[in-house]
Amino acid sequence: MRDHRHRGRGAEAAAAVTVSRTPVAPTERGAEVGRRIGVGLMYGLFRPRVLGAWRVPAAGPAIIAVNHTHNVDGPMVMGVAPRPVHFLIKKEAFIGPLDPFLRRIGQIEVDRDTTDRTAITSALDVLKNGGVLGIFPEGSRGEGDFAALRAGLAYFAVRSGAPVVPVAVLGSTERRGRLIQGLPPLRGRLDVVFGDPFTVGEGGRRTRAALDAATVRLQDGLTAHLEKARRLTGR
Repeated sequence: MRDHRHRGRGAEAAAAVTVSRTPVAPTERGAEVGRRIGVGLMYGLFRPRVLGAWRVPAAGPAIIAVNHTHNVDGPMVMGVAPRPVHFLIKKEAFIGPLDPFLRRIGQIEVDRDTTDRTAITSALDVLKNGGVLGIFPEGSRGEGDFAALRAGLAYFAVRSGAPVVPVAVLGSTERRGRLIQGLPPLRGRLDVVFGDPFTVGEGGRRTRAALDAATVRLQDGLTAHLEKARRLTGR
């Protein structure tokens, strides 16, 4: 799905170009396996400080919206979240042995340059079945400040009515590791701050106006949470 910059172009999910693949339904069992792998890796490699994880609803559908500055952000959230998470992950990551591995642990491949109907259907099925969908609202790595949101988060939040839990991952780009420069320092402190869930759904309405209004509320809520997380952690 294409960029939704700030307050405009809300109905990007209706883009003309579409992608369709044979869907492989992500399973809760697979995502739980991914969560356990994430626990071992993230707590083994780093020293996560997790704040507010209890804010994730204990049951029912939920959307976790994470800022994105480093490749470690997704695995970190998978490892520290209290429930299994099915992340929407760019198709470029599904290469070689990572392809079957990511599918087996319940992750969802998405083509960010088109309206990927297979990914949309899989993501909505996760929420329909009461699971947790993970999204990087900015679409790709950057400043991680929620300054520009793509259309996907608003679409899923409005379509499903599921609560959105803002998550700030802080510290992953402060320093490079000495042994593995592509990672933060081994045993370094990373902060993961979960915020209060909020909803933006309007009875399932998916008009341009509804998506635009939802994106404004989402951006305000995510930005406010990030500022609060930075004050709380001193980062």
